[in-house]
Order: sequence, then C-alpha cells, then structure tokens
Amino acid sequence: MECRLGCGACCIAPSISSSIPGMPNGKPAGVPCVQLNEQNLCKLFGKAERPAVCHQFKACPDICGKTNEQALTIITELEQMT
Repeated sequence: MECRLGCGACCIAPSISSSIPGMPNGKPAGVPCVQLNEQNLCKLFGKAERPAVCHQFKACPDICGKTNEQALTIITELEQMT
C-alpha cells in the first residue's frame, strides 16, 4: 500500500522516543511532529535527518485503514495498548 499523502496519522498518534530535528527528546503520543507541515506532509521525507523509526514505518491496510481518520484511530489505539 502507498502512503496517503496528507494523512499524517503516523506523525501524530504514536510516541517517538528518538531525537527528531526540533524535538531532541522525541515526541509524545498525540502530539504532531514539528516536522509535519500544514498539508500533513513530512518536511524530512527523503532526507538523512529523518529518524530511522519514521523511515522504517511502512503503510499497510491493517494500520492505515481506508481513511485518514481510521489511520489516526487505529494508530492511537495501538499506541495506548503498548
């Protein structure tokens, strides 16, 4: 599955413990990454500064659902379970 441009759920819902440019201590769950722009696109996509955890995430129907809203709900629920 290809990532839905403008979704941003994987940049909002999960906590990220690794350093992100502009967020040296990572980010808490439910907080948009500072690298997410107004169109919900990653400003670091394709750049070396992008954290490995972000680079390793691959969109799939089980995680992303059929809509951006479903993706946010699913990833939020998974975050709460871990």
